[in-house]
Amino acid sequence: MKLIFCLLALLSVVQGIFAQTKSRPNILWFVVDDMSANFSCYGETAILTPHVDKLAAEGIRFTRAYATSPVCSTFRSALITGMYQTSIGAHHHRSGRGKHRIQLPEGVSPIPELFQDAGYYTCNGSGVSGLDRTTQKLANGKKQNGKTDYNFDWAPKMYDSHDWAGRKEGQPFFMQVQLHGGKLRGASEVHYTRFDTQVSKLFPKPLTPASVKLPPYYPRDPVLLKDWSTYLDSVRVTDHHVGLVMKRLKDEGLLQNTLVAFFTDHGISHARGKQFLYDEGTHIPIVLRGPGIPQNQIRTDLIEHIDIAALSLSAAGIPLPKKMEGRDILSRDYEPREAVFAARDRCGEAADRIRSVRTDKYLYIRNFFPKRPFLMPSNYKDSKLILIRLRELHAEGKLSKLSEKLLFSPERQPEELYLYAEDPWQTRNLFDEPEHAKALELHRRLLDSWIKTTGDPGPETAEVYQLEIEDQLKHTRSSDAKATYRKNSELYKQWAKEGI
Repeated sequence: MKLIFCLLALLSVVQGIFAQTKSRPNILWFVVDDMSANFSCYGETAILTPHVDKLAAEGIRFTRAYATSPVCSTFRSALITGMYQTSIGAHHHRSGRGKHRIQLPEGVSPIPELFQDAGYYTCNGSGVSGLDRTTQKLANGKKQNGKTDYNFDWAPKMYDSHDWAGRKEGQPFFMQVQLHGGKLRGASEVHYTRFDTQVSKLFPKPLTPASVKLPPYYPRDPVLLKDWSTYLDSVRVTDHHVGLVMKRLKDEGLLQNTLVAFFTDHGISHARGKQFLYDEGTHIPIVLRGPGIPQNQIRTDLIEHIDIAALSLSAAGIPLPKKMEGRDILSRDYEPREAVFAARDRCGEAADRIRSVRTDKYLYIRNFFPKRPFLMPSNYKDSKLILIRLRELHAEGKLSKLSEKLLFSPERQPEELYLYAEDPWQTRNLFDEPEHAKALELHRRLLDSWIKTTGDPGPETAEVYQLEIEDQLKHTRSSDAKATYRKNSELYKQWAKEGI
């Protein structure tokens, strides 16, 4: 009760200061790919991240923030609308781009359009020149916009530019700074070496693979240790880029009237991270800093990434659409959620359906295709050096019992239940333990209700799956990747026919 009282008092202060702001604030989002909360302000000890730490010290750090999807395009579909991706039919990764089209439901609009209608200058890019490849000029000399991989039809005119520099004098802006984050490290030894060269120019003191800590189900194999240390270097580079953007805001006299939201799209890209609903896949950092935001505050209530859309509109004085499922977590009348939800669906050719609900103590996961193996065939994931190495170790019988159980089980349990505070890596499934039976039933009901009330459409039809596969094959350059993709998709179609 004391926590709720303090939270409500804090929110009243925030809203009151926003209301007193003479000019509408600029809104700037840092949207980072493939990165968990591996920042020193979140407890990471192998590296230092001074710029994100400074944001946290000057604002609010959320410790229990979760993505509603563990893959980039569906995350962005949800983020840019403030809606669950399942509610708008945009829950399958990289869909609706070929012959199969997806339209947003009536009453749902991308929020850049709402900002434009309110007089904001809308932009999507890198913020400054740095190490991220979105900062590179195209062949025609124009700057490249940031990621816009939404799974529905949208109008490119909703973005005025890649940068706020082109706005009219005094015009507020809505800016997305898109950073490649964990993707910077690549997925092979060649990529690692190339990235190491870039990193050494910024950080002369290298991060040694032996110094990193791995989740308990990953072996301390040289390949995996190197990948993780390179990933942590990508965190350092991301932090550096954040510092460059914040310096630009300060130098241009914009810092004090800019609401900054820093967050990632999902967790680290690894075997049990990206594409899955464990903490490794959905737990993300969210940090807010700006006018009216109290300094050095920590919030432990459960929030979802779609809340960023709602609070940003509210900060700009723009009414929230009636259908918006994201909540303004800074409002005076905000009530902390009882539960947060997430969904994983088809990623590339890998057709799956997983849903989860998380409450104060428990994480409940439902696998709708439990007869399929955990590490199902996936051209995207299986091409990564870490997955190649894990499969080699599995074939050689060199993995621990825990690794074999969690990564290479030929089937999955239909239900999973974890006490995630006591089991932060979700290694002990409690679904069949009698003392947790009441909790299991409660979470079943919560998930069933969410699926029903949000109109979760579930899997694609066989016809739509084929259309999406054909479209993605057109954009696959490698002949080997195409062959693997076709082979895998035929297996998934066979599983569907057999009810597996």
